[in-house]
Amino acid sequence: MHLTVKKIGHLKIKNYKFERVENFKYLGVILNEDNNNQIDLQERINNANKTYLMLQHFFKNKNISKKLKLRLKNTIIDKTLTYTSETSTLTKRDRKQLNIFERKVYRRILGPLYDTEKENWRILTNKEIYARVKKPTIIETIGLNRLRWFGRVQRMEENRIPKRVLYMNLGTTRLRGRPRNSRQDEVREDGRILGGEGCCLGHTRVSVQD
Repeated sequence: MHLTVKKIGHLKIKNYKFERVENFKYLGVILNEDNNNQIDLQERINNANKTYLMLQHFFKNKNISKKLKLRLKNTIIDKTLTYTSETSTLTKRDRKQLNIFERKVYRRILGPLYDTEKENWRILTNKEIYARVKKPTIIETIGLNRLRWFGRVQRMEENRIPKRVLYMNLGTTRLRGRPRNSRQDEVREDGRILGGEGCCLGHTRVSVQD
């Protein structure tokens, strides 16, 4: 995905004049004026898919163990997908896209399953995939990353910038439609999904190892 930087005038602060743009990339993350991470997420999925395509000859090779293939997926593809996931928010559509992509990679690695009753080969169901790999889904991994990040920020002193930004109220006008989840909302949801009974906003305790 090629990022097009659209110029929309200038921003003047005292005697300094800065070029204003709708979006830009900083430390590998695409930022925009709406604070919407959709463009960045799509680029991460596209980059992860490019990595998957480059690794296909390894995944197809029957002489390479599935254990090694899964390790390649976990250490290369997953890291591309989850980069900066600690501070991102996901919509239902985002979660669906990530789950579909992850299962596509798993099906390539694990291969089809022979059905003895019907005497033919078939693809693995979603339930069968996760029963075989026995590891958190990509969405659960992102949730764990967010909970660890939240725990570290909570232990910071009150004047630290990350903690101030986490609870900052910008007082902006809400756009029409269903409001996007805040980072606090995402942490609550992660705690509910992952069984994090100890994860409470406003306290310093989280129920995951960080």
